[in-house]
Amino acid sequence: MDKVNIIIIVILAAIVFFGLKSYIKKLKKGGDCCPEHEEAIKSVKIKDRDKSHYPYEVKLAIDGMSCGNCVRNVENALNSLDGTWASVSLEDNMATVLLKNPPDIEKLSKAVDDAGYMVLKRKSSY
Repeated sequence: MDKVNIIIIVILAAIVFFGLKSYIKKLKKGGDCCPEHEEAIKSVKIKDRDKSHYPYEVKLAIDGMSCGNCVRNVENALNSLDGTWASVSLEDNMATVLLKNPPDIEKLSKAVDDAGYMVLKRKSSY
């Protein structure tokens, strides 16, 4: 087999892998994102709303969100972590996370992943 065929096979395998991973996550969440009969999800409250207490900022591109409940799921997952204040935009598929301590990107990504979504890209600024 030549190198071109191997590269094509690897790319196709990656596409299938990520597609299946996303599909399995949706099945675990109950298939359809937010059935009509499902009530809106309540937000986790942030106790400290003084932005000056959060010197670090991370932006996360999120895959898999399709409605307001998805946004709240991601926000709640991130806001449940100690010292974080997250806001999520469905329009941009982006989470902006303010942090009191230096960011632990793996911990943030795991929280999003555990909520059933995928972090595609990260950007830190401090």
